Amino acid sequence: MTELSTASQPRVGPGFRLQWEPVQDCHVLLYPEGMVKLNGSAGEIMKRCDGQRDVAAIVLDLEQTFGAQGLQSDVLAFVEMAGKQKWLAWD
Repeated sequence: MTELSTASQPRVGPGFRLQWEPVQDCHVLLYPEGMVKLNGSAGEIMKRCDGQRDVAAIVLDLEQTFGAQGLQSDVLAFVEMAGKQKWLAWD
């Protein structure tokens, strides 16, 4: 995996599937051994990681959607952590 930057295009990692779980009232990551329950912020970031949008576009979308500013460092930190967990991958 190449170094993460705002030009990276993260996608859900192999072996994981992101879905909304109504019973849990949150997004979850499913994988053969179990499930990861995501908090609201993580779910919003993960659902935008489609392999098409780069981190800069994801940050812009989140800032516009939630009327927030300065989310880039938080989004980068989450994507980096999710990459280490293999939840996300990028080229």
